[in-house]
Amino acid sequence: MSTNFNDGKWLNEPAIWHAEAAGLTLTTDEKTDFWRETHYGFTRDSGHFLAFPTTDAFTAQIRVQGEFRTLYDQAGLMVRIDEKRWVKTGVEFTDGEAFLSTVVTDGKSDWSVAQPFRELEDFRIRVTVANGAMRIQASRDGSFWPLLRLAPFPAVAHYEVGPTACTPERSGLTVRFSEFSIGPTTAKDLHDLS
Repeated sequence: MSTNFNDGKWLNEPAIWHAEAAGLTLTTDEKTDFWRETHYGFTRDSGHFLAFPTTDAFTAQIRVQGEFRTLYDQAGLMVRIDEKRWVKTGVEFTDGEAFLSTVVTDGKSDWSVAQPFRELEDFRIRVTVANGAMRIQASRDGSFWPLLRLAPFPAVAHYEVGPTACTPERSGLTVRFSEFSIGPTTAKDLHDLS
């Protein structure tokens, strides 16, 4: 089911953003991020997140467009229970390239990156949450969805999900989100990549 961007609630609202029913464009503020402790020793909860309430099981997906060029530039989807339990997944620029990135946080952050395809200025990300597990997939064109991550994630009565963007090293990244939907969990088998 298509979701209206005007119905969301901001955590760390950016100074510059515009939403209409079918799209959201935002420009990141200075040094925004979501991270908890691992390796770096700091906790940050300053990234931009437009939250939409969900039930205990759902599938959400979104299209992301932007030019990711500076270390840690990132945008995608976030699933959040609270400040200590959340996941952000999408594109992240690191080591001179854009990667598909997932940070699973349950007290401390766990970061992984993959590159099933390289064209990451325009892509889609899909998250399915049910029964204490999260399935994350990405697509270049909306038809082929390779698995990025299958991870445990706390089972609760409801979550928040929505677009997120951060620039830990700068400000001024403009990102366009569209084709956002939240609905029942996908009935597709784990190895069905459609």
